[in-house]
Amino acid sequence: MQGNIACAEGALAAGCQYYAGYPITPSSEIMEHLSNRLPEVNGVFMQMEDEIASICSMIGASWAGAKAMTATSGPGFSLMLEGLGYALMTETPCVIVNIQRAGPATGQATRPGQSDIMQARWGAHGDYRIIGLSPWSVQEMYDLTIKAFNLAEQYRVPVILLADEVVGHLKESFIIKPELEIFIRDSTMTDKPFGTEQDDGVPPMPAFGQGAKLLVTGSTHNQFGIRKVADPKVQDILVNRLCNKIDRHKKEICETESYLTDDAEYLFVSFGISARSAYAVVKQLRNQGIKAGLLRYKTIWPFDEDELKQTAQNCKMIFVPEMNRGQLVLEIQRVLCDKQVISIPKTQGEAIYPSEISNEFKKYTT
Repeated sequence: MQGNIACAEGALAAGCQYYAGYPITPSSEIMEHLSNRLPEVNGVFMQMEDEIASICSMIGASWAGAKAMTATSGPGFSLMLEGLGYALMTETPCVIVNIQRAGPATGQATRPGQSDIMQARWGAHGDYRIIGLSPWSVQEMYDLTIKAFNLAEQYRVPVILLADEVVGHLKESFIIKPELEIFIRDSTMTDKPFGTEQDDGVPPMPAFGQGAKLLVTGSTHNQFGIRKVADPKVQDILVNRLCNKIDRHKKEICETESYLTDDAEYLFVSFGISARSAYAVVKQLRNQGIKAGLLRYKTIWPFDEDELKQTAQNCKMIFVPEMNRGQLVLEIQRVLCDKQVISIPKTQGEAIYPSEISNEFKKYTT
């Protein structure tokens, strides 16, 4: 199955009931597939006039009680950023799939890129935390879409699936498990849908029409949803909780995978399709007797600093291949400031090939 179709099927498996979107290469297959499949499962498909309307419609559907999703690529994601900030402030669970392409602006509409990593984390203004997942296979397009819905519902936060064109259009076999763990949001009736004394920092979210007195605003608000735009204490409590509900659960949220890192002297750190090329290089180097390993980030945001420090502690050099001018490498350098961290960027609108990574490795080690 194609990665984009696996993503759409993963959304359905997770219980997606509403999709609002606008066609944009290279994510359009997700929209096309769900336009056929959602009516078959009593869901609703809505093509909007643009990406701004799409994210706003999805937010409304989520507050009506539905699990909601949209999909886009670079220019469309840029248009969604104000809505993303609103979803963060209103703690609206939703999933945004970004099948990244080469930019900036219209760029190369049909070519791959991985240059939206920092935009996903910092694109909305203000202080907040967000969750970003990065698949490297068709299997993970399915699995991580399900995980994205679960995390969104559990923490009342937008979750971004940061795939790339190569994975989105890749065709591979994958396994559908006979049983899935699906998280259902806490919709308990409450008069405090924006405040909680619970340690997880996530208040219940009753739906419109359920009977709760809901006030939903992007302005600073107290636990009842009442606007308090000049109250410094309310602003402090709200922003701290928005951040803490993610920060305090980083261990549960973050997921990485390590390959041959136990005795590695040279560590490759990557994500998405670039990590597959890096893994091929690691196996080649191992066959040559060179102790190389790979740390792959399946969860990019929040960034797992502890796993990186532990994995890299005995390594001589760290190499970071990615299809941008060096975005993930900024986080690696920040965390491993005492190590030699080498960026291997590529911005040609093509996947980064194992031979290119291998050639860069040789420049620094021979």
